Amino acid sequence: MDFNGLFSNFGELTTTGLTQGAIYALVALGYTLVYGVLRLINFAHSEVFIAGAFAAIWTWNGFGLDQNSQVSGIGSILFYLLVAMIVAAIASAGTATVIERVAYRPLRKRNAPPLAFLITAIGASIAISEAFGIWTRRLPEGAPSLVSSKPLFHLFGVPIDSVQLLTIGAALLMMVLLDLFINRSRTGRGIRAVAQDANTAALMGVNKDRIILMVFITGGAMAGVAGLLYDVRIQTLTYSVGFLLGLKAFTAAVLGGIGNLRGALIGGLLLGVVENYAAGLFGSQWKDFAAFAVLVVLLMFRPTGLLGESLGRARA
Repeated sequence: MDFNGLFSNFGELTTTGLTQGAIYALVALGYTLVYGVLRLINFAHSEVFIAGAFAAIWTWNGFGLDQNSQVSGIGSILFYLLVAMIVAAIASAGTATVIERVAYRPLRKRNAPPLAFLITAIGASIAISEAFGIWTRRLPEGAPSLVSSKPLFHLFGVPIDSVQLLTIGAALLMMVLLDLFINRSRTGRGIRAVAQDANTAALMGVNKDRIILMVFITGGAMAGVAGLLYDVRIQTLTYSVGFLLGLKAFTAAVLGGIGNLRGALIGGLLLGVVENYAAGLFGSQWKDFAAFAVLVVLLMFRPTGLLGESLGRARA
């Protein structure tokens, strides 16, 4: 165990962990939304993330940008980021919509058992992942360098760069907007009503199918933004990267309290920091092990996660 390495790099491990954790948190929001309403673990959500990440890269390719491109000028950078974010959110939301319509809705109509939903989710995940693998010939796709990784300033001696600010800031902003949408909008009230009691909500005039579709679209849009941020931060994307990232995002959702939106954010940030600390203490090969070990330990003492409040009981 390298305690000197951990303490000497504590600040940098924290900031990079929060940055990666912000991406986990955005993907985790999709898991927790779907589970909060349907009590369904949507394992195909990792491929919803991948759809957005590839859509962002292909959007930049459409503008003539590749992994070797350098973009200068704040106006140009914001334009490329904004357009790619919109396309990525639409692509992921569209993928989530197809999954809900093709894979899950027919099962709901037939009152299929939970095991059927689980097997379908895994099958949809593998099918979509392999489709991207075939389309990209299983080769990595590179993203242009839009945001500089040079330090902007130092906080308590720790360098902070534009990528970290963008990733963490975007995740927090999307979380605030989602929280307001769920707690203040008419559709959000419908989502909470269906999450609490779908049958009673239907008697009150809530269209259950429309609400479920909106949940998939909203969660998909969050995953699309996460895909964009992943491209900006890592700048290399392969078709299979969604599997492990999706598992960690699901872990973050459970860690914070599955079905709890704010818990997903806290769980994602915490997971990113913990796995970075483990890498600094034990070595990078222990990073993934630590991410899942902390979940097991927490659930032994708090099975409902850190916050544990369900979406249906979220307060306005």
